Amino acid sequence: MSSPTPPLAAQIGTCRLCRNRFALTATRHAPRPVVWFRPDARVLIVGQAPGARVHASGRPFTDRSGDRLRDWMGVTEAQFYDLSRVAIVPMAFCFPGYDAKGGDLPPPAICAATWRAPVMAQLQQRLTLLVGGHAMRWHLGARNVTDTVRDWRAHAPTVFPLPHPSWRNTGWLRANPWFETDLLPRLRAAVACQLGDGALSAPAPVA
Repeated sequence: MSSPTPPLAAQIGTCRLCRNRFALTATRHAPRPVVWFRPDARVLIVGQAPGARVHASGRPFTDRSGDRLRDWMGVTEAQFYDLSRVAIVPMAFCFPGYDAKGGDLPPPAICAATWRAPVMAQLQQRLTLLVGGHAMRWHLGARNVTDTVRDWRAHAPTVFPLPHPSWRNTGWLRANPWFETDLLPRLRAAVACQLGDGALSAPAPVA
């Protein structure tokens, strides 16, 4: 059974720091932090920021990107949304709105500056998935997504840098078949190691 909502998560859930910023976007939406973590989760997923569908649902990755990410991880929806197993902490907790081309705006820096250090200090995860460039920059100081993902062995088996699972990246996946043949089997094995029903074991080293 999941533990009660930790005080920090409840505090983030009431954050309205970006109220005026979001009111100036095309959607003119109010902040709605999507908070999905418990300190004892075994796997941490670091994403970018909620999209419009997640803003509406209040649950992370309730979209086609989530379908693809769960496939990459080799997990069921029940496993993915089990707060005792998986923490999902994006670089910003709210949907930032759309840019002039209809794409998501970048996560507001004030969110990470305010909340990221306190959240990371509480988490006890054994496996971290860095999804997209914003996550890689904060956690690894990396600037190039393709180069960082290609060098995944330097960070595995405790950290896996991943491209964003957006369907806009389908072309990237086709151009980089090693992602599916080399990285994904290792990722699924590492996730299974942490989410198995038996006793946890240390991830196997990556050859």
